[in-house]
Amino acid sequence: ANTAPSRFYTVKSGDTLSKIAKECYGDANRYNEIFKANQPMLSNPDKIYPGQQLRIPQDAQQAA
Repeated sequence: ANTAPSRFYTVKSGDTLSKIAKECYGDANRYNEIFKANQPMLSNPDKIYPGQQLRIPQDAQQAA
């Protein structure tokens, strides 16, 4: 009875949360979901660094 597993994403140079959201969800505007899932490690959505491991919450809309 485990919840859907989270994916992890390693930030690459030039990445933004919007870019990662577009890659993972197909929607750049969902960057805030990734931001919230990685607090308090992230304090500002604009400050992410190469090498950081971000947790990408599974897309509830896709999980059936």
